Amino acid sequence: MGTYLNPGNAGFERIIKNRYVDKTGLIGLINQTIDTASNLTCISRPRRFGKSYAAQMLCAYYDKTCDSSRLFERFAIAGDDTYTDYLNQYDVIYVDMTYIKPFTDHYGQLVPYLSEKITEELSAAYPSIQLSNELPTTMIHAAELTGNKFIMIIDEWDAPIRENPDIHGEYLEFLRMLFKSSGTTAKIFAAAYMTGILPIKKDGSQSAISDFNEFSMIKPRKFGRFVGFTEEEVSALCNESHIPFSTMKHWYDGYSFRGTGSIYNPNSVMQAVENDDFDSYWTETSAAESLLGYISRDFDGLSQTVTALIGGVEVPVHTNGFANDLTTFRNRDDILTLLIHLGYLAYDEQSGRARIPNEEIRLEFAKTIREVKRDDTIRRLSESDQLIQDVIHMNAEAVASRIEKIHAEESNLHYNNEQALRSVVKRAFFSAYDDFVLFEELPAGDRFADVVYLPKRDSTMPVLVIELKWNRSAEGAIKQIKERHYPKAFDHYGGDILLIGIHYDKDAPAGRRKHTCIIEKQERNTGSTTRTQ
Repeated sequence: MGTYLNPGNAGFERIIKNRYVDKTGLIGLINQTIDTASNLTCISRPRRFGKSYAAQMLCAYYDKTCDSSRLFERFAIAGDDTYTDYLNQYDVIYVDMTYIKPFTDHYGQLVPYLSEKITEELSAAYPSIQLSNELPTTMIHAAELTGNKFIMIIDEWDAPIRENPDIHGEYLEFLRMLFKSSGTTAKIFAAAYMTGILPIKKDGSQSAISDFNEFSMIKPRKFGRFVGFTEEEVSALCNESHIPFSTMKHWYDGYSFRGTGSIYNPNSVMQAVENDDFDSYWTETSAAESLLGYISRDFDGLSQTVTALIGGVEVPVHTNGFANDLTTFRNRDDILTLLIHLGYLAYDEQSGRARIPNEEIRLEFAKTIREVKRDDTIRRLSESDQLIQDVIHMNAEAVASRIEKIHAEESNLHYNNEQALRSVVKRAFFSAYDDFVLFEELPAGDRFADVVYLPKRDSTMPVLVIELKWNRSAEGAIKQIKERHYPKAFDHYGGDILLIGIHYDKDAPAGRRKHTCIIEKQERNTGSTTRTQ
């Protein structure tokens, strides 16, 4: 049992001693690729989404120097048809790229270091092996000697490229040498599994290691349910821990994949369960990436897009041009695509649109946007802050005017329904996340309130109940709020409630399509109401 060759099953055994959500079904998918033309798999997903757990699990399953049957017998993989065929049947080479950083001069000596260490461990395990100056040749000799191919597992494969871009050429050439499209790879590997944050670096428009099948946050395909926790798994955790599922969903849901449905950040879910506290655990990760550095980039439309995202609006993203690194950015779409891979944005493959996935990440954006020094961002932030103040002070005319201004700036938004009006309103209110939590179509009274901003626990702000009308009056919006008893849903908040009706006249001539607003305050202490329009 070595550091790189056959590391054993202790890592996985430690993992399952805690509360473990069964993700062993991943093994069955990798088993289907063994000794096939599809035996090279690269899965990319954000930090704290269980990448290392999966790597440790695969090591425990394939490593031939240990017996892991007792570890897997109670999990899903034990019922798979391939379970006994490959259990503890292979020499495993496992490399955690973050582990070797201190020993390689910040990855500067990565290739010679790995070649030397893996060769040393192969020689110690098989003293009669014929050694070569080239690692692939030595591995071929080992496979011929033992009659057994390798399973190679590389965790955080992209760490060298992310942290030392200068060595990416040498590093990619090393990976090509191992996994090039020739008979060499077929002689060495039964399968290979790489995992990291970024997809494989591109050379031009193509993947630099072309034989790998890639599964990313853009298209996880059959691996979608192993990106994080599924809704069924989170619901079971909530039931076991007597935690409200609806709150868990609001905080950590938001990623969704075709054929899989909702996916949750596993680290944040487990932290919430263990601490019995919903909070943003994102900042407690060891992520080196800076959200501020990316959203501050000087690309046309980026500032406008970020404010829309914080406001809860979905935005279109073209993901194909991204070079899969942290340095090559040509436009707004490259920045947004990177944020998808980092987990800051969720992406809908079918619509081609991205959004901030949940409350946890929205808090990170809302906090970070106030540090951006770009003039257009500062202006948008100031205008949104002023809008909130106008709402609180019931300056209905100013509120209507500011929302009208946002509409005029968003030339791509042409109202044809209340959803379009809602999009503009959310953009206008994007700075509200300092003090409020946004809910859309919130069950309230007899129906669903269009938009509700609920004050956070430490906020002294009132509840904001917003009803939107694009073909009826603001008066009609206020009337609907009252008739359907929306305010009753917020009695337990104890503070004032502002009823806000916003209207846009779709039939007025171009250039004279005015927004109107009515604000009515319901004071809890006195029961009185006050109105402005």
